[in-house]
Amino acid sequence: MNNIIQDVLGRKILILGKMGSGKTKITAEILDRLLEKVSPSDITVIDMSPTTVPGVGGRISSYTPKVFKVRYLIPQIIRAPRIEGKSKEEVLSLAEFNRMMIEPLIEEFLMKLTPILLINDLSIYLHSGNVFKIIECLELSNTVVANSYYNKSLMDDKGSGISEKEKRLLDMLMSRFNHVLRID
Repeated sequence: MNNIIQDVLGRKILILGKMGSGKTKITAEILDRLLEKVSPSDITVIDMSPTTVPGVGGRISSYTPKVFKVRYLIPQIIRAPRIEGKSKEEVLSLAEFNRMMIEPLIEEFLMKLTPILLINDLSIYLHSGNVFKIIECLELSNTVVANSYYNKSLMDDKGSGISEKEKRLLDMLMSRFNHVLRID
C-alpha cells in the first residue's frame, strides 16, 4: 500500500471496502502525502460522507486538518439512505436528497478544474446521481483518488434498488482507474 500512496501523481486510484475499513483514513494519508509534493491550489476534495448517523461514514477533516488548505467541497448534510430509510420510497427520497446536495459540488469542480481530485464516499452519489458526471471528472483530472463503500453488509435497501445500482456503477467505473485497492 505504501507504493500506492507514494506513486499517486498521474494515476487514478479507487479504494473499496466495507463500512469502517479505513478507506477515508487512507485517503487522508494520501492527501497529506500529496501536499508534500504539490501546491494546495492543485487539489480539490469532494467529501460525500454521510453526516446524520453516528459511526457511518467519516469526513476527511476527521483525519487531517490539512484538508482545509485545499479546495474542500462539502455539503452541509448527507444522509445514509439504507440505514435511515424505513421504506423503499424513503430510501429513494434520501438518495435523491443526497444527489441534490452533491451535484452542485461536482459542477463547481467541473467549472474550475484542478489537476488533482479526491472523492470521499463516492457510492453515496451513485445511488441517485449521474455516473457520467463522475466519468467526466475522471477524464478531466490528471490524478484522482476516490474511495467507496463496496460490500454486501448494507444490501437491505428496502427494495429501492440502490444497492444493485451502486454495485453495477462501481463495477463499471473500476475499469477507468489505474489501480483498485480493496480493503478487507
